[in-house]
Amino acid sequence: MTRIIQTLDDIGTLYDVLFCDLWGCLHNGQRAYPAAVAALQRFRAGGGQVVLLTNAPRPAPFVAGQLERLNVPRDAWDMIVSSGDAAQDAMFAGAVGHKVWAIAPEKDDGFFTDIPAEWQGRAQITRVPLDEAEGIVVTGPFDEDNDKPQDYRAEFLLAKARGLKMLCANPDIVVDMGDRRIICAGALAEYYQAMDGEALYFGKPHPPIYDLARRKLNLRSDSRILAIGDGIDTDVLGAEAEGIDCLFVTGGLAHDQFGPDVEAPEQAALDHWLAERVRNPSYAIGRLR
Repeated sequence: MTRIIQTLDDIGTLYDVLFCDLWGCLHNGQRAYPAAVAALQRFRAGGGQVVLLTNAPRPAPFVAGQLERLNVPRDAWDMIVSSGDAAQDAMFAGAVGHKVWAIAPEKDDGFFTDIPAEWQGRAQITRVPLDEAEGIVVTGPFDEDNDKPQDYRAEFLLAKARGLKMLCANPDIVVDMGDRRIICAGALAEYYQAMDGEALYFGKPHPPIYDLARRKLNLRSDSRILAIGDGIDTDVLGAEAEGIDCLFVTGGLAHDQFGPDVEAPEQAALDHWLAERVRNPSYAIGRLR
């Protein structure tokens, strides 16, 4: 049975490293959660390391810029590892070719233009129209406020007919931006797969992002890592697949499933909901604090 805890301090001394999600745990895209920030600061003050492990499709420096704009203090984390980092590395390696049709809002331009040091002077990526593309790269819908996956049906039919692979820079299906729920790149990749297209993933719950985090930390063991997140099919599934303990934040994407008080999930409702999804995180908490 998943144990409901009150604060990260209840279990923090059992772990050396946190793999902490961002959206729904540390912020909602518009404001940071002070209690979550304080929890991470306390963990670091006790000698732990905090890796912000996020499915954001942008490389780490752009994620850091967003955190600064949200007034998340620098002493709340040690490093950022993003789905954008892992996916960008695969893109420059030619996972879907070097001429790509990019489905990306303007805010994600850095995914294509900020070339990592290890790829400087090597094969370049060129964004081209679909009929010239060797593959597809999706970081998110062109218009995240209005687009739906089916809006891309005609283009996806053509892409599938040409056998184009899709590189998905963010496996998330939806994310909450303040009080708005918007679709992510994962929703488009899921739709493409439903049409029998092939999609490649690099963020949670898939192995590349965890492998990248381990390499950056030079870790030899996962025994004292705790993953924290609100995504049952990303954070929790990924942690279980990697053999990592997980703290499920119930007050995120599924906040309306566990009783009237988002800060106090009800054990029976939590157990039933998790059993239906065949998931078993080690711990749960209403909000990270």
